[in-house]
Amino acid sequence: MTLFPITRDTGIPLVGSVAFGIIDRGTSLLQVRPSSSCNLDCPFCSVDAGPCSRTRVTGYRVERGYLVDCVREAVAFKGGGVECHIDSPGEPLIYPEIAPLVADLRSIPGVSVISMQSNGTLLTPDRIRALEEAGLDRINLSLHALDPDMARTLAGVDWYDVEKVAAMARAVAGSRMDLLVAPVYIPGINDAEIPKLIRFAREIGAGKQWPPLGIQKFERYRMGRTPPGVSPQSWNQFYRRSLAVWEAESGMHLRITPEDFGTERRPQFPRPFRKGEKVTLVIRGPGWLSGEKIAVGRGRSVSVLDCRRGSGTVRARIVSAAHNIFIAVPV
Repeated sequence: MTLFPITRDTGIPLVGSVAFGIIDRGTSLLQVRPSSSCNLDCPFCSVDAGPCSRTRVTGYRVERGYLVDCVREAVAFKGGGVECHIDSPGEPLIYPEIAPLVADLRSIPGVSVISMQSNGTLLTPDRIRALEEAGLDRINLSLHALDPDMARTLAGVDWYDVEKVAAMARAVAGSRMDLLVAPVYIPGINDAEIPKLIRFAREIGAGKQWPPLGIQKFERYRMGRTPPGVSPQSWNQFYRRSLAVWEAESGMHLRITPEDFGTERRPQFPRPFRKGEKVTLVIRGPGWLSGEKIAVGRGRSVSVLDCRRGSGTVRARIVSAAHNIFIAVPV
């Protein structure tokens, strides 16, 4: 996989792509994506990330100062009271300046909470202290099993050490930062592990300020991976057959909502393209997928699928424009 740095000089806007930059879904929470690389090969990955990806050909790393300036503008537009959630279609801790990025975000007026998603494999005591001192408020830990064999299977790599990840979870829970344990429930695969993770989160003191658990529903995506024999539950099944049962067994609140995190509806960034519109775009870089290019138009990044041009302009039709994430195809 080729690493493509996104700097101010590339002329690539940081709104418009799902792989990097800022994602605004019309709430007080901004997803901040400084990089797109992942060190695991989870067999249920929704975006087919990781070293053995079949579809991803480019990794992105955003210049820190450029990203921070764009977040500052976004927070001002939102009107303050914003949570910056550092996430990625991979593992955010791969970003080499993660603690300085947290410190920069903490200095922005109007940022009230800084949280981060992580699979925990790159956490160390020193890194936990650095993130704590930089001002990180919460880590959402993607931990899907406590059984060592099951945990390795769900990580997709034989070096995964769940005991080490669990030790780092305890260290986070014992720091000033909060911890939210965020497993993906995969029906028929890690059923027996979810009650263990609920007990683990309670025992280590997760959820000092926010919910201790955020159990996620497995979904099948066109470009993602699905373990053999696994079928996604409906939302009704997930709530009534799974979460409700675990709530009754544990006595814990597991059906979390945006209100549990203080997330509010807010105006969304202006959307300069509409679905179906034909536009002229300027190609600026390689795409995340094979055959894809990152193009630019009207102050937004656009992922152009099946694009054979390597540079210059391309005439394209917008096929998706939800949440200011734009996908187009050549015409």
